[in-house]
Amino acid sequence: MSPEAAKPELLINPDVLVWARTRMGLSEDDAAEKVPVKVERLIAWETKKASPTLNQARKLAKIYCRPFLEFFAAEVPAVEGVTLVPDYRLHRDRPTPKDEAVRADIQGWAETQRLNALDLLDMLGDTPTALPQALASSVTEATESAAERAREAIGFTIHEQFDLPVSDKRLIPERLRARMSDSGVLVLKRSDIKKIGMRGMCLFSETLPIVVYGNEAPGAQAFTLAHELGHIAIQSSGISGPAATGKAVERVEDWCNRFASDFLIPRRILADVWPRPDRQMTEISDDQLHEVARRFGVSPHAMLVRLVSLSYVRPAYYWGVKRQQFLREEAEYTPPPMRASYYGSRYKNSLGNFYTGLVLEAWGTGTISGHNAAEFLGIKNIRHLSDIRERFPR
Repeated sequence: MSPEAAKPELLINPDVLVWARTRMGLSEDDAAEKVPVKVERLIAWETKKASPTLNQARKLAKIYCRPFLEFFAAEVPAVEGVTLVPDYRLHRDRPTPKDEAVRADIQGWAETQRLNALDLLDMLGDTPTALPQALASSVTEATESAAERAREAIGFTIHEQFDLPVSDKRLIPERLRARMSDSGVLVLKRSDIKKIGMRGMCLFSETLPIVVYGNEAPGAQAFTLAHELGHIAIQSSGISGPAATGKAVERVEDWCNRFASDFLIPRRILADVWPRPDRQMTEISDDQLHEVARRFGVSPHAMLVRLVSLSYVRPAYYWGVKRQQFLREEAEYTPPPMRASYYGSRYKNSLGNFYTGLVLEAWGTGTISGHNAAEFLGIKNIRHLSDIRERFPR
C-alpha cells in the first residue's frame, strides 16, 4: 500500500463544504483555483468520492472564512443572517459575495461581544454606563460645536492629545478608546477589516453601542475612532471607508468626517499653531504638512483635508495631487512587527479593557468558571487566562 493511500480519510461533511463555498459566492472553478487543485478534485470532495488532505482542508477553511472544525459538523451550521448596517464606503466596484460574507461575520462577531458584555454585567449585578446626553447631536448641527461638546462629554481634553510629546502621539488612539469605553461605548479592534476596504464600523444602540476599528497607523486610528464617535453622536450605524468630503459622499458620512476633523484638530488650536494665511496656498510641502500633523497626532491625510476645509490650501491640491497618494500609502501600510508581550495580549487588545475587565471580574468572583472565561475571551487554552489577569491594568 502506498504512503498516500495509507493516510486516514478526513470525516468531512461534504454538505458543509458546498454550503461554505456557495456562502462565499464562489463557483467550483473559483474555489479549485484558490486551493489550488483541479476542479474535478474539488467536486469529488463535495460529493464524498474523495477527501481533501489536512492541509487542503485548512486552506478551504481559510478561503471560505469558516472555522476548520466546522467542516466536521453532522449538519450544515444554522448561521443566522445578519441585517447589515448601511455601507458608506465609496466603491469603485460592487462588493463581492465574499466581501459581504466577511463583513457579515465581523458584524455578527461584534454583536455577539455586545450581548456577552450585557450578560456579564447582568451576572455581576451591574448596568451599562449610559451615554452622556451632551454627546447627542444631528446632521443639521455644526460639527464644530458638536465636536467641542463631545470632547467635554467623554472627558477627552485637547491637552491630553496636543500636549503629548511627539514620541508618545501613538498613544492617542488608546487614550481615546479608553474615554469612549468609560462613556458607555464598546470599542473593539479587528485587524482584518482592512482586507475588505473598511476603516471602521458603528453599530448604534442606546445601550452599549459598538465601534469597531482596525490596525491602521496610529494617526489614522485616531481619526477613525473620532469618526465613529460622530456616528454615535447622531445615532447612526454604518460602515466607513477612506476619509473624504465632497458631493459623492453621503450626508451622514460627510458629517462624521467633518466631526472627526473638528474633534481632533480644533480650529482655534490650529490657528494658535499656524494662523490662517491671507491667501489660499496652491500647495504645501510634505515637510510642513507632516510637521503640523505630528503636532496633533493625526495622519497627513487628515491634516490636509482639515487645511482644505479651513481654506488654508486650495482643494485642487488635495483632490488632484495628494488624495490618490494618501489612499495608496494607507492601503500599503503594514504595522511594524511587534512580538506580543504575552499570548493573551492580542485577545485583550481586540476586545478592549472594558470587556476583558468584565470577564476577569466575573471569573475572579466565581460568577463564571475559568472555562467560561476562556470562551468569553475566545481563548482555546485556559492556562493563558492567568497571563491576562496578571498583566491586566489595575
